[in-house]
Amino acid sequence: MPKDVLTFKRGGVHPKDQKHFSNNKKLETLPIPSLLVVSLSQHLGAPAKPLKKVGDSVKKGEKIGTASSFISAEVHSPVSGVIKKIIKQPLANSVVADAFLIEVDKDAEEVVFEKVDYSKKSDEELLNTIKDLGIVGLGGATFPSHVKFMIPKGKFVEYLVINGVECEPYLTSDHRTMLERSEEVLEGIMIAQRVTKAKNVIIGIEENKMDAVEKLRSIIKEKNYPIKVQPLKMRYPQGDEKQLLKATINREIPSGKLPLDIGAVVANIGTCFAIYEACAYNKPLIDRVVCISGECINEPKNLIVPIGTPIKELIDYCGGFKEEPDKIISGGAMMGFAFSSLDIPVVKGTSGVISIKEENKAIETACISCGKCVEVCPIGLMPTMLYRNIKNGNYQTALDKYSLMDCKECGCCSYTCPAHIPLVHYFKTGKKLARRKK
Repeated sequence: MPKDVLTFKRGGVHPKDQKHFSNNKKLETLPIPSLLVVSLSQHLGAPAKPLKKVGDSVKKGEKIGTASSFISAEVHSPVSGVIKKIIKQPLANSVVADAFLIEVDKDAEEVVFEKVDYSKKSDEELLNTIKDLGIVGLGGATFPSHVKFMIPKGKFVEYLVINGVECEPYLTSDHRTMLERSEEVLEGIMIAQRVTKAKNVIIGIEENKMDAVEKLRSIIKEKNYPIKVQPLKMRYPQGDEKQLLKATINREIPSGKLPLDIGAVVANIGTCFAIYEACAYNKPLIDRVVCISGECINEPKNLIVPIGTPIKELIDYCGGFKEEPDKIISGGAMMGFAFSSLDIPVVKGTSGVISIKEENKAIETACISCGKCVEVCPIGLMPTMLYRNIKNGNYQTALDKYSLMDCKECGCCSYTCPAHIPLVHYFKTGKKLARRKK
């Protein structure tokens, strides 16, 4: 491995990246469907409070839901139209929340977001813009960005680390964003640097995306930005903030702590583009890039999609299924959520829709205590002991002795298990039951 290519040291796996399906597919804009389903719970934290009622007209970009707690986010209408219903809508992650059913007004006057000179705004005003326009993390976690960038007194940010890793198999939306929206992404990163007052800025990108590394480096040099682009070895789950920070700045986040506790803030590539659009155009987060990929899709694509678009619209635009998939996943193949109904809408955290054909359907057998799951755990946990305690109902032991809550649910253990035990499923269930018992 070349000296300038870094990685984290403990655990991890290298699944087939399967990025060839969509890697060279340039961004396309999906035609606006006739009906959108805009959830009030598409961010980490409390659902937004509705600001509209059935029968109300809405304009593209208008706020229709407002943050209901400290960890929450604003929600805006992606289109101009009329609210036909407010329904209980299940999402791919099994969350069920209120959602606006918006009928699109095809004859409405087009809303244009004019460019503004944000350089005259104070850092506090930029942070408020990020908050007011509903920017959240687009890597999948959907943590409200204004909360992450709100640095408490007594804390300081030594490193702003930008996640351009995209280590999940199949996904290429961040890669295409870096290639096709390079200048905007870098400007968004500089805004994030201003708001957080970070001393150093690093973009981590895996070495299967060297074209993005070279393009970003070229623009950084031309504009004299104080940004370092760091190539990383291909290794999953390097996109997780713990592994990314270990790889890029060689610092570990202690159990129960946050990146800020070690002087760092992490932001995703797509989030930085959304920050740019918010500050430079006053444009809310009303669309995003979604990668449509997998063995079962006729024409894999990277699409710019309005939030609230039913998944069926994306599949149809990509030519439908060439064969029936065994599994449809929202997000990446390792950490995404399997779902069955194509009526589920795109939310702010929908990075991809993956349709997979499983060649060999595995049959679960008994744990043989081989220790492979322990070897690959990037956090250093003992998945085999977690599994045994959860299976036997010893949730408190799993929590106290084996640090269940530190599990990131990355799937490395399940991926490598020769007994094909769905370990992550047990860990998710264990966390839920432990909370319920408390």
